[in-house]
Amino acid sequence: MTTTPDGGFGIYVHWPFCAAKCPYCDFNSHVRHQAVDQERYVAAFKRELAHFAAWTPGRTVQSIFFGGGTPSLMLPRTVERILEAIAGHWSIDPDAEVSLEANPSSVEAERFRGYRAAGVNRVSMGVQALNDPDLRLLGRLHDVAGARRAIETARETFPRLSFDLIYARPGQTVTAWERELTEAISLAADHLSLYQLTIEEGTPFFALHKAGKLVVPEPDVGAEFYAVTQDVTDAHGLPAYEVSNHARPGAECRHNLVYWRYGDYVGVGPGAHGRLSLGATKRATAIERHPETWLSHVEERGHGMVEDMPLNDEEQGDEYLLMGLRLVEGVDLLRYEKLASRRIDPRRLDALLEHGMVEMIGNHRLRATRDGFFVLDAVVADLAA
Repeated sequence: MTTTPDGGFGIYVHWPFCAAKCPYCDFNSHVRHQAVDQERYVAAFKRELAHFAAWTPGRTVQSIFFGGGTPSLMLPRTVERILEAIAGHWSIDPDAEVSLEANPSSVEAERFRGYRAAGVNRVSMGVQALNDPDLRLLGRLHDVAGARRAIETARETFPRLSFDLIYARPGQTVTAWERELTEAISLAADHLSLYQLTIEEGTPFFALHKAGKLVVPEPDVGAEFYAVTQDVTDAHGLPAYEVSNHARPGAECRHNLVYWRYGDYVGVGPGAHGRLSLGATKRATAIERHPETWLSHVEERGHGMVEDMPLNDEEQGDEYLLMGLRLVEGVDLLRYEKLASRRIDPRRLDALLEHGMVEMIGNHRLRATRDGFFVLDAVVADLAA
């Protein structure tokens, strides 16, 4: 992986609609039982993009990401018109990555060909499990056979493919996960996102877990799942480049690298967030979460922004550590000092180095060790203190 001094510039487009709400999901996703007026939403996306384009003239877009929700419920023409709007406002890097998230249950070969013709060159599939009982437990609308067909269609259509799996599921053993992960690698083109199941407040899984009806592995077993994940992916040439993401060298998700390298990104659509350097100030933006409310706001005033907050030096430094230490490449301590206007406390750093939680790469780069990744939140808190 090569790094850029400013982390790059990307565009995130949030499509908030799903065919069904998964019981573990706390993302900003919504089910609508009537057809969504995609023409109206396209017009709103175009207006909100124009609003942020006026803030960021002259930038070159390295990545565009359609997330959700389920962006593969969008018509190819909807995606095409949004991409046309982006290209009308900014220069697009000739090697730009254009990703779209898809669920196997919404995959149609003809629609995928339409996305490819529109300019999408990478798809990220929400597979989540490779056995049917666990797919039903996770509330997924596809089965394993459907997932395999969708992966094959994606591999035939797009230059780059990734898919997601969730591990440490209720009742899952480490041995079963090792077999499943090995099978996934045989299907994967070049990238896997592997997430340990977390119980998020406000989800159906949270209520079941609280009532004792959903049991997940204890933390020490979770650590064993994580260790096996690293060993298997390393052995098959898909090492971790971030805590939960694995890729063959050169196949890392460029859009997510913009986040983790603390670059700039415009976020449009319900619930999207952004980080934008405007002059000497880095600003945090947030968009109205409720789709219909967002739509009316954009139509009334040209954007759905509900937060536009300048970040002080300390906040920027903290965010850089929080994002950058997720990466195997780590953080540049000189950039941290420039952002935060201070150095990391050498005593705290020495203690973490001594305990094997972090390590230096050369004179100026710091990264978490594998042991440090297990307790990354505590490592970041210690360094930021």
